[in-house]
Amino acid sequence: MKLDLEKTRHAINIAGVNCAAFRQARVGELSHWKGVAFANAARCGVYAALLARAGMTGPAPIFEGQMGFEKELGVSLGNVAEVFDKKKEAMPGKGPASMILKTSIKYWPAEYHSQSAIEAALFLRKEIGDPTKIQSVRIESHDASVDIIGSEPEKWKPETRETADHSLPYITSIALIDGEVTDKQFQPERFTDPTIWKFLENVTVQRNDELSSLYAKAVANIVHVTLQDGRELTKRVDYPLGNALNPVTDKQLEGKFNALVVPALGEASAKKIVDLGWKLDEAKRVDELLAACVMK
Repeated sequence: MKLDLEKTRHAINIAGVNCAAFRQARVGELSHWKGVAFANAARCGVYAALLARAGMTGPAPIFEGQMGFEKELGVSLGNVAEVFDKKKEAMPGKGPASMILKTSIKYWPAEYHSQSAIEAALFLRKEIGDPTKIQSVRIESHDASVDIIGSEPEKWKPETRETADHSLPYITSIALIDGEVTDKQFQPERFTDPTIWKFLENVTVQRNDELSSLYAKAVANIVHVTLQDGRELTKRVDYPLGNALNPVTDKQLEGKFNALVVPALGEASAKKIVDLGWKLDEAKRVDELLAACVMK
């Protein structure tokens, strides 16, 4: 929008005081709002910029003010610029490292902290063969994973898609049972199946201090499966496919995209989006890409 420094400051101030959201959208029994929370944040940010461009001013200071973030939340944000300066990591001859090079991508369509558990479960499924041989499952995980997707009662009886894809016990179990994690595993008839809920009664989640100490560089899970004959099979994954230290290939990334988008938009539209996406760094405007994403 080519805002000058003053209007940019007002846009940030408007967004900062008006668009703070609660994480309640992502705990307990998750609602439809979980799926649009980030999109709404982006919408609010764009709206704040439009208002500032039109001349609207925003309250300040939003961080250190009398009723700003620090006072309202009881935290000290310190010198923000100083914090960012410390995070810069030089790339020889290229200046600071780009954060995009440290970005992790979810390979399976489920909450990120479950990705290594999915990979471990799919590995064990190949060894087990018949999932009816499974007697119980124990998942060792790190604190962030347990707190976000592995501790609340609702995660053992998911009643919404949003809860299912934020349930470490369900996601791990369905990978063991179905041998895949796709959009099908998050359809109501699957995650509310009484036999699945019965299976989940024998699934436990435990904290592992070592795994917690490796977070967030590693997003690790250890899956233990006890079989009906008493044998225990174990698989640990620290860096799941898609992690910044175990990146997906372009072909794998396109494969995930097509699996999710082709059913909704068709092959031709999906291909057009992919082609435009790979050339986004060369585009002068994003209009063509956005137009290609419209459902007809």
